[in-house]
Amino acid sequence: MNVHQAKTHLSRLIDDAHAGETILLAKAGKPWARLMPLAPPSPQRIPGRLRSRGPLRQPDGLLEPLEPEELAAWENGPLTPWMPQP
Repeated sequence: MNVHQAKTHLSRLIDDAHAGETILLAKAGKPWARLMPLAPPSPQRIPGRLRSRGPLRQPDGLLEPLEPEELAAWENGPLTPWMPQP
């Protein structure tokens, strides 16, 4: 896109760049600058994405209480530093 067109459509070009598109700006027919997003767009969540792997083997196991050793590992592990240690 040449610079004159870019001036006319700058708002749309900024929106396109924010959406992940890279726009090459030209001056006198030669590449001059690149308009691109600052950060990559965050990936979209796709509901049901893991369904392709099939159903859970033991879905009722998610509701069962943890074994005492496993519970202690969670409670005393590095993921819960705010919890008081026994």
